[in-house]
Amino acid sequence: MIANSPAVETPPGGGPADAALEFRQVCKSFGAGPKRTAALKNVTFQVQPGVVTGLIGPDGAGKTTLMRLATGLLAPDAGQVVVLGRDATHDALAVQAALGYMPQRFGLYEDLTVAENLNLYADLQGVGRAERRVRFDELMGMTGLAPFMRRLAGRLSGGMKQKLGLACTLVRSPQVLLLDEPTVGVDPVSRRELWAIVYRLVAQQGMSVLLSTLYLDEAERCHEVIILHEGAVLAQGAPASFSARLQGRTYVAPVPATQRRDVQARLAVAPGVVDAVIQGDNVRLVVDGDLSPAQWVRLRESAAAAFEPVPPRFEDSFIALLQSRRPPAAGGAAGGAQADIRRGPGRHNDQTAIVVRDVSRRFGEFIAVHEVSFDVKRGEVFGLLGANGAGKTTMFRMLCGLLPPSEGNLTVAGVDVRRAAAAARGRLGYMSQKFSLYGHLSVWQNLQFFSRAYGLAGKRRAARLAWALGQFELADLVDATSADLPLGYKQRLALACALMHEPDILFLDEPTSGVDPLARREFWRRINELSRDNVTVLVTTHFMEEAEYCDRLAIMANGQILALGPPEEVKDRARPAGGVRPGMEDAFIFLIEGGRQATPGS
Repeated sequence: MIANSPAVETPPGGGPADAALEFRQVCKSFGAGPKRTAALKNVTFQVQPGVVTGLIGPDGAGKTTLMRLATGLLAPDAGQVVVLGRDATHDALAVQAALGYMPQRFGLYEDLTVAENLNLYADLQGVGRAERRVRFDELMGMTGLAPFMRRLAGRLSGGMKQKLGLACTLVRSPQVLLLDEPTVGVDPVSRRELWAIVYRLVAQQGMSVLLSTLYLDEAERCHEVIILHEGAVLAQGAPASFSARLQGRTYVAPVPATQRRDVQARLAVAPGVVDAVIQGDNVRLVVDGDLSPAQWVRLRESAAAAFEPVPPRFEDSFIALLQSRRPPAAGGAAGGAQADIRRGPGRHNDQTAIVVRDVSRRFGEFIAVHEVSFDVKRGEVFGLLGANGAGKTTMFRMLCGLLPPSEGNLTVAGVDVRRAAAAARGRLGYMSQKFSLYGHLSVWQNLQFFSRAYGLAGKRRAARLAWALGQFELADLVDATSADLPLGYKQRLALACALMHEPDILFLDEPTSGVDPLARREFWRRINELSRDNVTVLVTTHFMEEAEYCDRLAIMANGQILALGPPEEVKDRARPAGGVRPGMEDAFIFLIEGGRQATPGS
């Protein structure tokens, strides 16, 4: 395992006088009395000028608190925050004039146009009228939003909203830019475009950027990363320095596509395994440094395949570092196996659970979904992928009976959704992007509400409530207000509510958006168990590695399906002649960009 002790590495040549941003023994707590919570504990680090520094950590690590302290919006309880040589607490106005801050939920005004949002933020930042035209032209050219100046912000796709938020942050060019998870909920195409903008700012303007992210491939692009966990800095350094610590401990096992998910599930909880994930055509493995020969034999038997050594990634080291800090009882790559999430008659038969035939949905003159057709088998995990605004959520809402189709037919669990939407809803569970919980209610009150809403009563209701508390480890949080839960626990609670009535079909609309990598692993272990118990799962996601866990995928653009089939077939659609099969993200971008070019006016 990686050592637990903090290892803050001072950047070469970096010192207090050179730092763009510096934290010196900073502490910050919230609440009062016995409920007081320490958000940051003696945090010390430096951010080099003119580079991108990544801030990485699981849910509740303190990343957003750290960002708000850096802007002077919060004051530390102890210690000092210094931005460009100025104290962020005592000289907050000067600090705020020198930096730009884009929080997780940037405040766009959806009833204003792109141009009106830019002008509003220019007013707020004191940018003169004479300067605006040149600056707006520069920002719109950089973000690709120039053709949309008259469009309402509320009618932009998720990726376009993020780019507009960044443009508003940059109306007055800052010396230091703080970005709090700017790519959460954004498709891979838009993520690449956002990163291109950030790198351009660094290269052309020498801007210093501190960027928090839950995408560990993005962290690998940073000059340095700072790993934050439970309010403390665990380590700081170049991503490659973390990867090097796992040399000789990372392997892949080539496994047939039909067996990959089951093999991954077995390996993830095997003794001596730190992490196991599906990666392309393989199961990727991180093992303990002192694995015995007998353990190796058992791992090979579990995989029924040979292991090939591969170079470690930053993601491997990050997961290993966090796993090393978990209690030994947690076990396994993601906290140990969960028992009996749902009992069923056995996996996969030929029964069709969902039938979609020539379905379209119009909103006035806008066509959100256009003549879409596909089937989903019982017990199948089916992925619905696409860029922001592709029509995925509209498709989900129609399947759930929440939105009627304009044309076509939908059958869910043998029920015609157009004729008996209520009956169909009784056979399915739905977990939305924003987790459809009642934030002002406690965990227990949410569970009670959803159990009643699904018509549970008596002994069955009591049994399912007890099941939810035990299965999702919520017993210690029954009195906690759901709005105050970390995202990973909100996700657990939302999934527990969606499964309360033991549905045949589970709809998951970007269920891991904004959730850290450890929570994502735990979530997918639960989904794999559901599939083995014959629950049909339809899921949308912007994490392309999660697409590898699906039996089949449909990739949508502009309301239509561009590709449909197992992940290997979808990736083969993007394979160059005579070349190797690309990764899922490269294949997705290839197909989406081809779809955009093929669509008139897109």
